[in-house]
Amino acid sequence: MKLVRFGPPGREKPGIVDASGGIRDLSNVVPDIAGEALTPDGLAKIRSQKLEQLPLVSGNPRLGPCVGNVRHYIAIGLNYADHAAEAGAPLPKEPIIFSKAPTSICGPNDDTITPKESTKLDYELELGIVIGSRARYLEKSKAMDAVAGYFVANDVSERDFQIARSGSQWNKGKGCETFGPIGPWLVTKDEIPDPQALDMWLTVNGETRQKGSTKTMIFGVEHLVWYCSQFFIMEPGDIIATGTPPGVALGMKPTPKFLKAGDVVRLGITGLGEQQQKIVPFGG
Repeated sequence: MKLVRFGPPGREKPGIVDASGGIRDLSNVVPDIAGEALTPDGLAKIRSQKLEQLPLVSGNPRLGPCVGNVRHYIAIGLNYADHAAEAGAPLPKEPIIFSKAPTSICGPNDDTITPKESTKLDYELELGIVIGSRARYLEKSKAMDAVAGYFVANDVSERDFQIARSGSQWNKGKGCETFGPIGPWLVTKDEIPDPQALDMWLTVNGETRQKGSTKTMIFGVEHLVWYCSQFFIMEPGDIIATGTPPGVALGMKPTPKFLKAGDVVRLGITGLGEQQQKIVPFGG
């Protein structure tokens, strides 16, 4: 299933994509694509619906974040060997975990707002994981049972905030307003049999910047879900961004090409859809 949230910011409704690409309204089935709706029972309830009997959403509504009411946005750093190399960092022996502020989350095609005092705005194409059942000290063989599905994420970053102004703490450069576009869809895991075999791409103003595959991740989806559960509890609706392939602006030689107002970023992952953001200046 491809689950969506549509409508104005803060008032999104739950939906599902039908065979023709239309959006069917799930408001009478579940209150949101969040929490309980993402558990095995919640997804089974959605799956049992006859899509042709659900209201068809007219027009071209705004797509909101594909998961609502996210309480914990977990992110993984330096999870592709070639990205670690371009960043001049050693390969991690264990996953590097940080958090993005849930208030950074926005729709997949919403504008990216340049923060005040920003000088080094960057992009990071990532595979996102949605948790569908409580994950606490999981056995590794059970880790995938906790996964509800996947989505496209852009881990927008401000490198000056992240590196020069944060010391060893990255959160300042990762959690700004609009730094967390997720979607367009939450694709349930039954439609993605191998999350380690997905092609990924990102362009800026039509120029290819990132091109990679989830097969080159240092720590795969199963390992990451298991590993995170050893340190904190994850609940249905929590999300994990799994790291980025090479090609970020920070690593470009000889001169980084950081984002500026007016730039258009497009990105996508096989089977998970595409996003597009326009970079806009801070407006108050």
